[in-house]
Amino acid sequence: MSHGEAQETLGAGTSDEAFHAKAQARHPELTHIDPRGQARMVDVSAKNATERLAIAEGRVLMRKETLDLVLAGNALKGDVLGAARLAGIMAAKRTHGLIPLCHPLPITKVEIDINPEHSLPGFLVQATVKVTGQTGVEMEALTAVSIACLTIYDMVKAVERGMRIEGIRLLRKSGGKSGDYRVEDFAG
Repeated sequence: MSHGEAQETLGAGTSDEAFHAKAQARHPELTHIDPRGQARMVDVSAKNATERLAIAEGRVLMRKETLDLVLAGNALKGDVLGAARLAGIMAAKRTHGLIPLCHPLPITKVEIDINPEHSLPGFLVQATVKVTGQTGVEMEALTAVSIACLTIYDMVKAVERGMRIEGIRLLRKSGGKSGDYRVEDFAG
């Protein structure tokens, strides 16, 4: 919704300040928006450091022949899955430099699992990120999955440009004030 459309919803002629106050009142859960509607980094200094975990997943869909090529280790650029794992780990560690309002975190674990899924065909990529800190690692897990998937695409695009990256989502998070979250179809 554009600013103008939102102003119409909240009331014609609403001043910017009143608009932002009403928008914040309607969406108090938007913690990265201050009362004036400006982006801000959330102050986590009063939060206790707790163990936090996040698991995210994504899929890279490709032709069966492309999947077989990667599994046989015959990709032109080398070890596709090894490069994707390293890229995902590096991405998790650098999330705060990529997403403007993320805090730099002392991550204690990043694990990237990449498994072939012949039924797709393609790869299921899963990232697990852990920290003991004052804020969660959901964005780090999602970033790790995204970059690992993009790396698979980059490593194999010479063979198949029509690959698709799909289904990037948070599967589970634990720790922190907001409690635990798990998608219904995730057993882990």
